[in-house]
Amino acid sequence: MKKNIAIIMGGYSSEYDISIKSGDVVYKILSEDKDLNVHRIIISKEGWYFKDDSGDKSEVILNSFQVMSNGIQISFDLIFNTIHGIPGENGEIQKYFEKLGLKQTSSDSISAKLTFDKNACKEKVKLMGYNVPLSTIIKKGESYDNDMIFSKLRLPIFVKPNEGGSSFGISRIEEKKDLKKALELCFGEDDNALIEEEVQGREISVGVIKLDNKIIALPPTEIISHNIFFDYDAKYNGESDEITPAEINYDLEEIVKEISIDIYKKINLNGFTRCDFILKDDKFYFLEVNTNPGLTEESILPQQAKAAGISLKKLFKSVIYNE
Repeated sequence: MKKNIAIIMGGYSSEYDISIKSGDVVYKILSEDKDLNVHRIIISKEGWYFKDDSGDKSEVILNSFQVMSNGIQISFDLIFNTIHGIPGENGEIQKYFEKLGLKQTSSDSISAKLTFDKNACKEKVKLMGYNVPLSTIIKKGESYDNDMIFSKLRLPIFVKPNEGGSSFGISRIEEKKDLKKALELCFGEDDNALIEEEVQGREISVGVIKLDNKIIALPPTEIISHNIFFDYDAKYNGESDEITPAEINYDLEEIVKEISIDIYKKINLNGFTRCDFILKDDKFYFLEVNTNPGLTEESILPQQAKAAGISLKKLFKSVIYNE
C-alpha cells in the first residue's frame, strides 16, 4: 500500500516564502515516486490548508490532521516537515504531531525547542567541550548598559534574533553607537536579541543526515559572502560563493564532521540538520544548528548531498524510510 505523505510548508515567520520553495521542490521530487502519495499542506497565520494540483484549497481538520480530497478523507502515515522557523523548527508543530501520534521527519519537540534557541544551544554545545563565540542576551523592553556589554564583548559584534533564521533581523556593527538601531531591527523579528562577538575566520557549514539507518556528515561547504557577512542577499540573491566540498585539509574536514555528528547525537536530533561554524586558527567555533535547512536544488544541504553522490530523491526518501 502506498504511503500517504503530507509535506508541510510555509509557517508564521519571515521565512514563509523560502519554506514554500523548499516544500515545492520536495513535492515535485517525491511525486515521481510510485510508492508514495504526496500532498501539500500550507501552514500560515491565516490557517492550515491542503492544496491540490489544480490549486484548489481545503482546510485541514485540525483535531486529527486529515484533509478532504474529491470527497475522500485522507489520513497521513508521515509528515515531511519543510517549515523553516516558527512553528516548524521551534518544537511547536512537533508537539502537535506528538499529541496526535503522527510521525514527522525533523527533530522532536524537545530537541527542536533547544536548537531554535541559539543561546541555549550554544551553551549546550559549549558544555560538550566545543568552542563558541562570546555572547550575551538582551530582552525587548528591558534596559541595558552599553558599557557593560562592551566590557564583555569586543567590536565588531553581531546582533541577531535569538530565535530566527535566514538572516532576517541581523546586523553586524563596528561602532557602539549603532547598537540601538541594530536592536530595533532585531526586535522586529524576536523579543530576544543575541549579541555575539564576531569570530573572524572562514564560515564552514556541515550537513548531517541519516542514510540507510546510519548517521553521516556530508561534505562541508565554505561560504564566502560578497557582503560584510552572510546576510539575506548573500544567502538568496547570489551574493556569495558556496564552495562544496570546502577547500580545507583532510584532518580539519574530519574534525568538523565528527563535531557535527557528535552534536547531532548528543542533542538527539533527527532528519536533516546543518551546523554552522567559523574556522579560525585551525579551531572550529560553533554558531548554530539548523534543524530544517533549505531543500531547494540551490540550497546548501542538497549541494552537499550532490557532492556525496546522493540525489535529491534519495536524500528526501532517506527521512521517509528511516522512520
